[in-house]
Amino acid sequence: MVMVIFLFLRSASATIIPSVAVPLSLVGTFGVIYLAGFSINNLTLMALTISTGFVVDDAIVMIENIARFVEEGDSPMEAALKGSKQIGFTIISLTVSLIAVLIPLLFMGDVVGRLFHEFAITMAVAILISAFVSLTLTPMMSARLLRPEHENKPTRLGKWSEEQFNRMVAAYGRALVWVLDRPRATLGVFGLTLALTALLYMIVPKGFFPVQDTGLIQVITEATQTSSFEAMSRRQQALADVILKDKDVDHLASFIGVDGANPTLSTGRMQITLKPFAERDASASDIIRRLNESTSRIPGITAYMQPVQDLTIEDRVSKTQYQFLLSSPDSNDLAKSNELLLARLKEIPELVDVASDLQNQGLQTYVQIDRETAGRLGVTVAAIDNALYNAFGQRLISTIYTQSSQYRVVLEAEAGRRRGPVSLEGLYVPVTNNNTNTTNGTGGTSSTLVFPATGQVPLTSVAQIIERPTALAINHVAQFPSATISFNLAPGASLGKAVDAIKAEEAKLNLPPSVETSFQGAAEAFRASLSSTLLLILAAVVTMYIVLGVLYESYIHPVTILSTLPSAGLGALLALLVAGLDLGIVGIIGIVLLIGIVKKNAIMMIDFALYAEREEHLAPREAIYKACLLRFRPILMTTMAALLGALPLMLGTGAGHELRHPLGVTMVGGLIVSQLLTLFTTPVIYLGFAKQAQRLKEWQERRAATRAAGGSAT
Repeated sequence: MVMVIFLFLRSASATIIPSVAVPLSLVGTFGVIYLAGFSINNLTLMALTISTGFVVDDAIVMIENIARFVEEGDSPMEAALKGSKQIGFTIISLTVSLIAVLIPLLFMGDVVGRLFHEFAITMAVAILISAFVSLTLTPMMSARLLRPEHENKPTRLGKWSEEQFNRMVAAYGRALVWVLDRPRATLGVFGLTLALTALLYMIVPKGFFPVQDTGLIQVITEATQTSSFEAMSRRQQALADVILKDKDVDHLASFIGVDGANPTLSTGRMQITLKPFAERDASASDIIRRLNESTSRIPGITAYMQPVQDLTIEDRVSKTQYQFLLSSPDSNDLAKSNELLLARLKEIPELVDVASDLQNQGLQTYVQIDRETAGRLGVTVAAIDNALYNAFGQRLISTIYTQSSQYRVVLEAEAGRRRGPVSLEGLYVPVTNNNTNTTNGTGGTSSTLVFPATGQVPLTSVAQIIERPTALAINHVAQFPSATISFNLAPGASLGKAVDAIKAEEAKLNLPPSVETSFQGAAEAFRASLSSTLLLILAAVVTMYIVLGVLYESYIHPVTILSTLPSAGLGALLALLVAGLDLGIVGIIGIVLLIGIVKKNAIMMIDFALYAEREEHLAPREAIYKACLLRFRPILMTTMAALLGALPLMLGTGAGHELRHPLGVTMVGGLIVSQLLTLFTTPVIYLGFAKQAQRLKEWQERRAATRAAGGSAT
């Protein structure tokens, strides 16, 4: 960035002056971050990185304007006074309009506003401090550090850069004359740009947050629902052994058993820690696909993997990343709908790792008591209950007290005797009846049955042991049973296409009316963001128009300034397509920032064109032509500064770079295309509005003259 300033200004002292604005603005921003209680995270780092390109813009505009007066022969003090007075309003316009773009982010109450609140405040503070430094310190340093033109000894690099810049200005002047002579064709290009921007917005895949590689992978394991604890332990250990053999896996943690995380014995959890980025050549997503292939060979257990995210809005952990919820008061309708929808979603190419948390395929052992036989044998239901509890439960039989502590004695049956329903066949139930004589009741021969007064009888003699299916766990939404179908996106698929595909399959199935469906977590937030995305962009544009209208006291000039936005949107969307990225929340934030950045070209052109019309009494064409050539250098300088601020986000690697990458791509693409187009379309649009204003003025004069003539005739 410093080298760019030097190439354009060709003076070491002139290069130092705007360079001071960057550290001062960043230090002041850090102070505000500390006082506000913000943390240094991915979002605030993104804001600070982008701000390095923003905060130097105002200083560049100021020093360039002062340096121009010095080149014309004024003393540094006179140049500082003239230049700061001439450019002061422009800097205020740039700052206020850029802050205005952030207002929708500051006051939005949905997920976008809450997540990017710190981001917007950090950027707003950096921009305000930069404007203050540029309006005060920069002119003061210019008056002291700049040297008169005759004292400057140009270097070889300075001469070369000046020659190249003069060639660029001359070429731009010739191209601008050619464009101004063909206003209809230029306006046609502007209309085409606007249409292409709208078309690309519909074509570009929509997403939410990019998947981050944090070096951690969470795993939910699921065995067959009839698995015991011992079987689940063996299978999970085999799974862990295979995972640890992967070259990019550092270590893992594994646990099973029913607790707050695992609802049943047949489910388990793992957390895989990957090696540092420098020690591996694959991303977390690539490693997951590789581990899925290796773990699929282990029978009886399935592993569902997803990378742990730094930035997420999920309030529950599912088997895979995105969630689709079904609920119904009828459990049978819920089970049938879940099975049908699960089978159809597994066939959709945009989805992978489709799974459901409905666990209704377990087994239960049902003891059906033969009450007649039990009554005849003297076996009560309470006795059967006690026998079952003694065999499979625990009994507190004693408490031993000492001087300092107490010990509880717990009695339970040996674990090896409690394996499966077969163990019930070895249980005996105590008999509580006395000897009883029974007569056949016919008055004939009689018979007597003798039972032991005390003793035990086999459980199977008084009850039938039945195995039948049952639900291992029942999830609820409010008061109704529910099931969550979770899914991951296939490589190259977008969340928008996946959501549309799921809704289309749901419509084809004609689910029972009692079954309600909805997306949850990130998927639901994405659907809500689709409706708020355009509102966010529209709010930023409207806010910008109001602020510019107040500053310029005009309805027309803000429209001219905002005409730069379609080219920025076109560049941002094209860059996302080329990079293979989705238009997510971060990309939308990048477009919103572009709305505030790219208008600086038009502001500088229009300010100086209006100054030339007002002070030098030039015609609109001569005024805008002179303004474009005069502001060509600061426009290039500020654009290069913003590009250099966005490049680290686009090219950066390491932890969390997936979140920063879309922001850098959108800003770089938008700045380049906007720079190429607005240098030519903005002057033509300015002249078009000037002609319309002249025609309106002439019509008003003719109307006033007609009214005056009518009044005098009367």
